[in-house]
Amino acid sequence: MAIIVDIDVELAKRKMSVGEFAGAVGITVANIAVLKNGRAKAVRFTTLDAICRVLECQPGDVLRWVPDERPSP
Repeated sequence: MAIIVDIDVELAKRKMSVGEFAGAVGITVANIAVLKNGRAKAVRFTTLDAICRVLECQPGDVLRWVPDERPSP
């Protein structure tokens, strides 16, 4: 199972830079990179709230679930 963070898509739609986004959300550019690169283990609801507020979107617009591929028997 993998949770994919699609912040890049939303930033591109809004023509917003990562630096501008990080400042508006209140987290570091490095932490944005951790989210974008799939290395985050957790996201605080307060951070998710700030992301959605800045991007004017729903959590499902920036997060999606992709099931593991299982080998066929």
